[in-house]
Order: sequence, then C-alpha cells, then structure tokens
Amino acid sequence: MPVEPATLAAFVLASTILLVIPGPTVVMVVGQALAHGRRVALASVAGVGLGDLCAASLSLAGVGALLAASAEAFAVLKWAGAAYLVFMGIKLWRHPPAFAQTPGDAPAGSPRKVFQDAFLVTLFNPKGIVFFAAFVPQFVSPAQAYLPQAAIFVGVFVALGIANAALYARLAATARSLARRPVVLRRMGRTGAVCLISAGIASALVQRPA
Repeated sequence: MPVEPATLAAFVLASTILLVIPGPTVVMVVGQALAHGRRVALASVAGVGLGDLCAASLSLAGVGALLAASAEAFAVLKWAGAAYLVFMGIKLWRHPPAFAQTPGDAPAGSPRKVFQDAFLVTLFNPKGIVFFAAFVPQFVSPAQAYLPQAAIFVGVFVALGIANAALYARLAATARSLARRPVVLRRMGRTGAVCLISAGIASALVQRPA
C-alpha cells in the first residue's frame, strides 16, 4: 500500500480538524444555502469539491511553491478572489431570492451559476493552494513513490472537504427552510449576502506565508 494506515489516519485527523474551522469557502457555501436553499447549495458543494481537486493538484504540481515565493502572484489571486466574493454578495443583497409560489417550482438561483462561483472561488484561493503544498509533504514517505501517495492524499482531502461543505450547507438550508414569510426569507437572503461579503473581506486579509 502506498500509504501506511497510521499515516493515513493521521492525515485524515489533521485534515478534519483544519476543515471544520470555517474559512471563506465554507462561509460562501453557507451564504448560498441561506439564500437559495438545499438544491442550489448542493451545486455549491460540488463546485467546492472540483475546486479543491484542481487546487490540490496544482499545488502538488508546483504552483503552491510559486505562490509562496511570489508576493505579486499571491496578491493577484487573493484580490481577484476577494473581489469576486464581494461582488457576489452585493448582487445577492440587491436581489434577494424568494420562495417559489408552488411546491413544484424550482427555487430561486441557478445551480449552474452557483456551481461556477463556488468552483472559481475555491480554485483561485491562493492560501488553499499554498497550504496544501506545505501540508501534504509532511505525510509523504520518501521510501515510497511520490505520485501514488499524493493521489491518495488529494482524494482523501477532497472527499473530506466535500463532506464538510455538505454538512454546513445542510444545516444552513435547514435553517432557511423554516422561514416561510417573505420578510424572513428576504432577511435570510441578505444574511447570505453578508456571509459572501465577509468571506471576501476575510480573503483580502489573508497574508502570504513567510
């Protein structure tokens, strides 16, 4: 086996501890769930999963080291991601969603657009890419082939990230489903907008690792 069971267990434990602490991506998922409900929230979870997969793969391919070394590249990605989150939040604040008139109608919000937003925000989060490049090598054994180990760690991390985002999304969507009055729903949507803007501000405050 490319990875020893004890090493894999330690990686799962460390990854779980890191993932349960809400970061900009989790705040974004919660914001989308509050604004649009469970169906659209699942699209954001899928976007986070694909974004994590691409970001982890890029970091192991050397992009993480590049971002850690280049203050300019790190800043460009950081500000682009932060601006995108704030833009999404402002747009949601200006156009809060509403419940469908009949149970069979689709909820407000486009799952495809939400998937795209979650994917782009996760992929272009420079802190995540740099972190993964520094985190995974601690569990890699020099006595085993690198690529099989890296593939396992990436797969496990992405699976844990999806499960974590799905849990947060479910909790937020459940809270939203309790709101049936239009005024309450509008407030929930704007709470989601505040979450997105807050996630953007948090991304803008991220510092490049020394």
